[in-house]
Amino acid sequence: MSIDEILKKYRDIAVVGISDKPDRYSYQVAKYLSEHGYNIIPVNPGLSQWLGIKAYKDVKSISENVDVVDIFRRPEFIEEIVKDSEGKAKVIWMQEGIVNDKAKQFAIDMGMEVVMDKCMKKEYEKLNKK
Repeated sequence: MSIDEILKKYRDIAVVGISDKPDRYSYQVAKYLSEHGYNIIPVNPGLSQWLGIKAYKDVKSISENVDVVDIFRRPEFIEEIVKDSEGKAKVIWMQEGIVNDKAKQFAIDMGMEVVMDKCMKKEYEKLNKK
């Protein structure tokens, strides 16, 4: 599935590593996606909520539908996040600058699509300039 197809088809985005600080990129990307019709599911063990939305400590704790797990964590944490996403998510999305080939293969082996080293906001903007 292409990035464009993922962005058009899936709306429920778990943002792992989301920040409540407006100067952080995870905050800015999530807010932008929320403003463009995506359902943001905040994931950060240090937050109880993000912009009034209930936050979860990890992906496996999420009780609602998850289409995409958008990850803003260092590469060494990705494999555990992928494990937590098994049976929940359809897509693992590693934000720009995040590369973990082992986690990518792990996700593919579990039947998930993978986007690596790409910004969801930038890809959405590209799609909508077409």
